Amino acid sequence: MSDNTLGEFLRNRRAAITPAQVGLPGGSRRRTPGLRRAELAAVAGISVEYLTRLEQGRDRQPSPQVLAALANALCLSTDERLHLRLLAKATGGALSFFCPATQPARSVRPTVRALLEALEPAPALVLDRLNDVLAATTGYQRLAGPLGLLDAEHPSLARFVFTDPRARAAFPDWEQIADQQSALLKLESSRADALAAELADELAFTAGATFTERMRAQPGLPRRTGIERWRHPEAGELRLAFECLELPDPDEQRLLVYLPADEAASAALDRLTGRHPGALRVAARW
Repeated sequence: MSDNTLGEFLRNRRAAITPAQVGLPGGSRRRTPGLRRAELAAVAGISVEYLTRLEQGRDRQPSPQVLAALANALCLSTDERLHLRLLAKATGGALSFFCPATQPARSVRPTVRALLEALEPAPALVLDRLNDVLAATTGYQRLAGPLGLLDAEHPSLARFVFTDPRARAAFPDWEQIADQQSALLKLESSRADALAAELADELAFTAGATFTERMRAQPGLPRRTGIERWRHPEAGELRLAFECLELPDPDEQRLLVYLPADEAASAALDRLTGRHPGALRVAARW
């Protein structure tokens, strides 16, 4: 097996993309349909010499900025960007610099699980400090499952919002949801949390400007309460009021609870959870 997987990936992707895809003239004297090395270097804003060293495996430590530029120039998909990032980390590139940090606890205290059971049929979930889903009520599973939010082995709200194309269909107010996710991650990153910084770097690479522009913008505190609009394939559009509560323990976990914000959402959630009408009352102040 070759030990230059990063270089091979770059070469293969360069050969698979046409000049027209990056706004360059095709010409009539091309031996292959792909980009020439000089063309890719020009589009990515790096030197031909440096691109040659990367493809030949003579340089295995590209910076995150160089990798992002190459990913953009090669029109990589989200999955391809993730693969490129993993290859760079495996070869010891700049994306592997993060120091070890305390991993968020994936266990949820029995008393917190009992609280989730008591909240049924309301959609409710427990999140860690990186906004990964640790536990949820069946009400939340029936709400979020059909949208694809729980498909991953370790579901991540941040990754779903920024890298899963289904998120924009799931949330009619996607821009606001994305603002909320970036605000949460920016808050954790500001506390010198290496894992939050690594997740931010991952999303900057995989999601690009939709994420990085939010992280550069004037910081805002994440909302702990408010209204979200969801679009469910069975229940249609729902207005849901939410409350986010910090749990008093060293694991830095949060309890997020949703309630119907109007009678239509109340009836729709009752249908989803199979409960009798009125099982979930409308949040009065909304």
